[in-house]
Amino acid sequence: MSTPPLRKDAAQNRHRIIETARRYVDDGKSLQLNDVARTASIGVATVYRHFPTPEALLETVALPTIEKLLRRAEHSLAEDDPWTALREFLAAAIETMLTDPAVPPVFAAATDALEVTGDCKRRLATAFAELLARAHAAGVIDPGITESDMIPLMCGVAYAANIQSTLDPTERATLGLRYLDLLLTGLHRP
Repeated sequence: MSTPPLRKDAAQNRHRIIETARRYVDDGKSLQLNDVARTASIGVATVYRHFPTPEALLETVALPTIEKLLRRAEHSLAEDDPWTALREFLAAAIETMLTDPAVPPVFAAATDALEVTGDCKRRLATAFAELLARAHAAGVIDPGITESDMIPLMCGVAYAANIQSTLDPTERATLGLRYLDLLLTGLHRP
């Protein structure tokens, strides 16, 4: 069952709320619904009607980037070379984590406020598992490396790049990709 389209004014309010939240996240500000309402010059009740929790708003802000990463995962799954496919996906994941500050807390959350977020995260996990399994089957990655190993390693790469606080997000992403390359060089079995 689909929901009816929003009235024009409701859609405009929703858009203003999301834009304001995006600025808050990009500026490293805490995402409090009352503050977002005040900054967006929209009533608090209107914000809560669209987003009952800060988590729901954060997921909405992060969703376009997460969906883009999911499309990249699907593209990687179509790649014939298992090593290239895995490497491309992991590079896209690192770049995503380092350029959109809304994404890491959404990925780290134990629960999802929106069903679509949970669905995207499950689809990403499935794609990653398939990419890793293909790399194992082709013998191009250390057979002892598991999904459970790769997740903290990827977090470590992102953390190492993020501690360079003087760099802008694009520069941190470039550094993160360099660190990822170093990590994957150690895991690769030519």
